[in-house]
Order: sequence, then structure tokens, then C-alpha cells
Amino acid sequence: MKNILVTGGLGFIGSHTCVELIHSGFNPIVIDNLDNSEIWIKDRIEKIVDRSIVFYQGDCRDENLLRTIFKENSISGIIHFAAHKAVGESVQQPLKYYDNNIGGLVTVLKVAQENNCSNLVFSSSCTVYGTPDQLPVDESAQIKTAESPYGTTKIICEKIIQDLVRANKDYKSILLRYFNPIGAHESSLIGELPLGVPSNLVPYITQTAAGLRESLTVFGSDYQTKDGSCVRDFIHVTDLAKAHIKALDFLLQKNEGTCEAVNIGTGHGNTVLELISTFEEVSEQKLNYEIGARRSGDVEAVYADSKKSRSLLGWEAEISLEKSLLDAWNWQKTLAK
Repeated sequence: MKNILVTGGLGFIGSHTCVELIHSGFNPIVIDNLDNSEIWIKDRIEKIVDRSIVFYQGDCRDENLLRTIFKENSISGIIHFAAHKAVGESVQQPLKYYDNNIGGLVTVLKVAQENNCSNLVFSSSCTVYGTPDQLPVDESAQIKTAESPYGTTKIICEKIIQDLVRANKDYKSILLRYFNPIGAHESSLIGELPLGVPSNLVPYITQTAAGLRESLTVFGSDYQTKDGSCVRDFIHVTDLAKAHIKALDFLLQKNEGTCEAVNIGTGHGNTVLELISTFEEVSEQKLNYEIGARRSGDVEAVYADSKKSRSLLGWEAEISLEKSLLDAWNWQKTLAK
């Protein structure tokens, strides 16, 4: 059973990926500083998979801790999630984002090289495309100037990994460019846990439906889309987690160095208003929402061309928007108890 280091492994996507790793015969070794997660998520993961997991509490920028992890465990690959991810906060606190997101990656890569670990799945984002010139957007699209320091850190981190692969012919990496992860595990034991006011749409929707938020604002009604609201590619977090397993399998089977960027999305877009109406339908909850002005930095429409994920990794999204939203709602209801 191969050990896989999962940085940020108790976060939203990390926790679901730990579950899928175990289901696929891997052994996750988790490091998380609990900056944007909770320690009880570890217990929930263990309940789902009916076994314990190895956990280290600490920061990815801590070289000594990483060296200890490599010394105590034979690591075959790394899935690197650990990063700050709130776009608005990154505009207000850019140095926090550059220090954590870029510094964490560099430290992980440095210690991995010391230990001859050369398989990395990197958590990137469709934010690297900015406002795409055409839709759906594929991996050959131009990387634009980011709308936020958060987006800039993803572009820089991708570049760092690409440069490392050029310098080290044996290094192997997949850069997974996520679109919009939503949903929760079907057990309702793990899901998205935003701190404070959610920056993502679906937890804001579920919190509004649960009465934790007074109302929801739809930012903009005059975009050139079917109903005037923004279009996004919403993907279930379990589908996204499974993409990491496919990426890891690809790297472990490859004998020479490589670096591939791969979109992880459904391949089609839904408007914000479609998302709201679908949520109302599956949850049987009427949402209190209002139409507001456009929000600075929002892209009108972005959704993935997902051909490469199918051809290179043998992966495609399977879970419907309806199921994704119902899972998110069921998870929200457990938090209210």
C-alpha cells in the first residue's frame, strides 16, 4: 500500500480525497495546520473508511516537520492542497497569500526532492484563465493576468512546478485546474466548512436556506448569458476527489518526467440563477435572494473543455447538479444540529 502525503488533507477537497485514496488502496499521510479546517474532520474521515489515518498537525512551510514526515513514512507521491483560497481576502492581504501559497509549495518540493519523491498532483484553479477568449476553455488557452493575488499564486505555483520538471527530467506532475467544487460526501459526514461569511456560492445558499444568513445576493443581472447571471462549471467534490486518484495513478505508471495541466470540470456551465432554482427544487426550500450590482473581478462565464481529462486520465464527472446540491443541503442540515 503506497503512502501519499496529502497537504491540507482535512480541508474541503482534501478530506474527500483522503476517503477516495483509501477506497482506491492508498494510505494518506495527512498534514494540516487547521487554519481552515477542524480536527474532528479526521474522525469523520475515519468513520467513513472504518480505519485510522496518519495525521500531523503543522504547516507546510515547516521544513523540519516535513523532513520528519518523510523520515517516518515512505512517501510515494504528494497531493498538494494546502493554500489560502479566499479571493477577496487575497486582495486585502496579498503578502499572506504569497507567503503561504508559494512558500508552502516551494518547501514541499524542496523536501520531496531531498527524499527522491517525484510524483506531485497540484491543486490549481481555472482562475489561471482569467476571462477566457473562447468557451469552453481548454488547457491550451492563454494564461491571463489574474484578477486577484490568489489567482496569481496559482499561476506562479504552476510555473514553479513547470520549471522544476524542466530542470529535473525525472520529475512528474499533474496540475489539476479545478472549476467550481460543490456538494458534500453522500454520508453527510464531511463537506465544506467555511470560516465566517462564505466566499463560495453554494455554502452561502445553504446557510441562507438554513436561516443563518438573511438573504443571498446575486451579483449582476445584465451579463450576456441566458438569464443575465454569471455562468460557472459546478462539479461535485467527490468527482473532483476521484480525479486526483486518476492523476496519481497516471504519474505512478509513467516512467519519465512529465508536467501536464488538466481541466477538472463537467464540461458545461450553469448560471447562478439556474443553480438557485435547482437548489429550491431539490431542497424544497424557498430562498430569499435579491439581485445586486455586478461584483468587481467576476468573470462573465467560464466552463471547462473536459476532453483532456477523459483522454489522458480516463476521468469524467458523473454526479448531477441536482445530487450535488442535495448533498450540500444534507450536509448543511447536520451542521445545524
